[in-house]
Amino acid sequence: MLLTLGPWSRRGFLRAGAASAATFTCLGWDRALKTASAAEAAAPAALDTPPLGDLKPVLQEIVREMEKRVPYASVLVVRQGLKHLQVDDRSREIQDLFPSAGAVFTVWNGAWFEESATSELDPDRLRATGRELAAAVTRQKDRHTIDPGPAAERSFDTACVIDPRKLPLADRLERVAELHRRARKGLGPEFANCEASVSEGMQKSLFVNRTRALEQSVVRTRANVNLFAGDGQRTVNDYLSRGGTGGLEVVAYTDEELDTLAAETRALLKATAVPAGEHQAIGDGSVSGTIAHESFGHGVELDMFVKERALAAQFVGKRVGSEYVNIVDDPSLAGGYGSYFFDDEGVLSGPTKIVVNGVFERGLSDLMSATALGVARSANGRRQDISRKCYARMSNTFFQSGSTPVEELIAGVKQGYLLTKLSHGMEDPKGWGIMVVAHVGQEIRDGKLTGRYASPVGVTGYVPDVLGTVDGISSEFVHDPGICGKGFKEFVPVSTGGPHIRFRARLG
Repeated sequence: MLLTLGPWSRRGFLRAGAASAATFTCLGWDRALKTASAAEAAAPAALDTPPLGDLKPVLQEIVREMEKRVPYASVLVVRQGLKHLQVDDRSREIQDLFPSAGAVFTVWNGAWFEESATSELDPDRLRATGRELAAAVTRQKDRHTIDPGPAAERSFDTACVIDPRKLPLADRLERVAELHRRARKGLGPEFANCEASVSEGMQKSLFVNRTRALEQSVVRTRANVNLFAGDGQRTVNDYLSRGGTGGLEVVAYTDEELDTLAAETRALLKATAVPAGEHQAIGDGSVSGTIAHESFGHGVELDMFVKERALAAQFVGKRVGSEYVNIVDDPSLAGGYGSYFFDDEGVLSGPTKIVVNGVFERGLSDLMSATALGVARSANGRRQDISRKCYARMSNTFFQSGSTPVEELIAGVKQGYLLTKLSHGMEDPKGWGIMVVAHVGQEIRDGKLTGRYASPVGVTGYVPDVLGTVDGISSEFVHDPGICGKGFKEFVPVSTGGPHIRFRARLG
């Protein structure tokens, strides 16, 4: 399941975490900002105490001791959190969301994996957790041998031009306030509210097994501008979101983009429904990325093959789309919101070609599914946090770019819709049906945009049928941030970007 980081995010995903968040609002704002700034000033020390690098020799020692009793052991240490800064017409907010820290130990007993986690990172507690897990394991008859991977000891850090970790909180909040002022400037009385927000996600992790010691610091930044308008008959909203790995340079907006957002919001006041039925459509990067995400993302996460819950298992090596369709998952994609340097099981990031020229090549694996199925690993073992199980999960899943300008794709449509701005998406791995909802649809007639809008627009269909109609892919590529759940839980950051694609499907 994919959830957009547009207007839904603040009202749904971010609000859902309010119980575990520190929130500062406009009531007594100066005092609240000083309090938040003081808390953040202490945060870098807390985030690095003890420094993950200092734990490396301790963890290597623990793994060696554990492997005297079990054939394979590893440990993952994670510290992470999300700071959300928001300014609207009535308030300012600072929220610290979903902070967590701890270590999870994993062992292979010869037949299956067992785990134990702790939120305490002092060496004695870590030793005790590893020792207790290894002692509790009942050794089974060996079914598989776990390959720890080639020797590697590396450290990675996200490159940031404007690093939020190095700017005072007040300066970062002022950047959000300035974005709000620019977005609000010139809006008429029909606009009831304007929201501007920036979220800064920080994650530090350290993975250790007998051959590997990998450390990474990942910075994810995203921004939203949300406009709300009404005409007395209806109320609409529209948004412009962006984000990726990197600093505040990732979320810059031009005045032209903000003016276009305001004009589109006004147009949505007159939006109509799409006549139900099959239509030709062009999906922008957020829509095409979600089609890739739902069709050859969740449906080919290989734990679903192990559980015999994916129809895709019957299509390995078979045609599942037109020759234009090339789908890749790539956690090493520069700037992708779902990017990372290595996964939570110590596999260095790299691209996985899922569909090549319309033929399904392979799925996405974690250590469990790769071991059970006897297939090669991909760098897709991911956890929401150390209290959650590791699953095969997507990162940045997208159609590879083609060679056709977007204008030419539109010119080739007799009657149809240009679909932009993902709302949400879902999939049925067992039946291989998908549902993707675009926030905005623009009518196309005789190769031209008519200026008529529809909102929202749902796209449904059977995966091979939809992908079999793809007959054009644009040359440009855009990033689009998202949050992905496995069902309705296990949320991890992903990217849903890509090129525009042209296809036919049921719209409504």
